[in-house]
Amino acid sequence: MRILHLDSGREMRGGQWQVLRLHRGLVAAGHESLLLARKGAPLQRLCEQWGLPCKPLGILRFRALLGGFDLVHAHDARTHTLAAIWSNRQFVVSRRVAFPVKSSLVSRWKYRRPALFLAVSQFVAGKLREAGIPDDRITVVYDGIPVPAKEAAGEVILTPYSTDPGKGMALAEAAAARAGIRLEPSKDLEADLPRARAMLYLSESEGLGSGILLAMAHGVPVIASNVGGIPELITDGVNGLLVPNDAVAIAESFTRLHRRFGPAARQTVLQRFTEQHMIAATLAAYSRVLP
Repeated sequence: MRILHLDSGREMRGGQWQVLRLHRGLVAAGHESLLLARKGAPLQRLCEQWGLPCKPLGILRFRALLGGFDLVHAHDARTHTLAAIWSNRQFVVSRRVAFPVKSSLVSRWKYRRPALFLAVSQFVAGKLREAGIPDDRITVVYDGIPVPAKEAAGEVILTPYSTDPGKGMALAEAAAARAGIRLEPSKDLEADLPRARAMLYLSESEGLGSGILLAMAHGVPVIASNVGGIPELITDGVNGLLVPNDAVAIAESFTRLHRRFGPAARQTVLQRFTEQHMIAATLAAYSRVLP
C-alpha cells in the first residue's frame, strides 16, 4: 500500500505519538508510507530522528504528491479539512476527540467526504453515529503503545501535568490533599512512570486516554475519571479504579488501590493495546477502502 499521512499538530500529544508509531510500523512492514507534518513541530523532528520519510505539510506539496499514493490518512481536524477540500484520492480520518460533531452545513459536508472514520474508541464511534454517519463508514482503532521490558517499581503517585482546566489537575491535587497523599505532577510520563506506584488521571472529557495506556503498560494502577472512552481501558476493581469527578470520592478511592491492579493492567495492554494491535487494525481499515 502507498499511504500519505497528514498531521498539523504543534505539540507531541497522544495523537502525534500514534501517527509516528503507525508510520514506523507501516514502513517496517514494507508499505510506502510518507508523513506530511507541520514544519518544525516535534512530530517532524522525531520522524527525521527515527529515519522515517517525512516532509513539511503544505497545500501545494500535498496536491503535488497525491498522485503517487493510493490513500490519504488525515490524523486531525485541520488535515481532515485539507483532505476534504483538496484530495482527489479516497481518504480516511482518525477521530480522537470525545465532543460531538458540529451540525453546521460546512461540517456536514466535511464529514460526508471521508471513505472511513477511524474512531479511537467505541465512545467516539458513538458520537460519529449521533452525527448521522453510518456504521459502514466507522471502525474503531484503539491506540497502541510499546510495552516496557520491566514493570514499574517505585512509590510515587503521579498525575499528568496540565494547564488545561478540563484535564482536572486542580481536582487531583484537591483530592490528594483531602486523602493526605503526596501527588507528583508529571510533565514526562515516560520518564517518570518507572518509579511510580499509581497514577491519578482526571478529565472532564476523554476520547480514550493514551496516558492511561502508558501507565498500564508499565504495570502502574490508574485511578481515572469515569468518562468518555476511559471505561474501555479500565474495568473498575480489576485493572484500576473508575471514579466520578468528585474530590471526596477520589480521595476515598486511594484506600481501594491494590497492587494486583498493576499486573492486570499490563496484561490488558498486552492483550489488546500494543503497537502491533493498532497497526494491524489500521491496515484492516485501509483494506476496507482500497480495492
